[in-house]
Amino acid sequence: MRTNVNIADDAREFAEVYANANGISLGDAITQLIRKSRQSASHEKIGSGFARSEAGFPMFPRAGRSITTEMVLEAQANDLD
Repeated sequence: MRTNVNIADDAREFAEVYANANGISLGDAITQLIRKSRQSASHEKIGSGFARSEAGFPMFPRAGRSITTEMVLEAQANDLD
């Protein structure tokens, strides 16, 4: 069903991050998130893996090793050789 809705900016941002991370449309992301919230005993379980940077940008939890600026610069220098 196609419809227009007004949602808060933070909810839209979260849905966009979720959609991009899962390679789906915004509408599909919102549908999945609503269905997950109905299955969940608490809404906190859905959003608990996300945090916000100091600038307010949604961030995924850390997984694996971190890539530093130094590592990127070294890789770029190696590509130039």
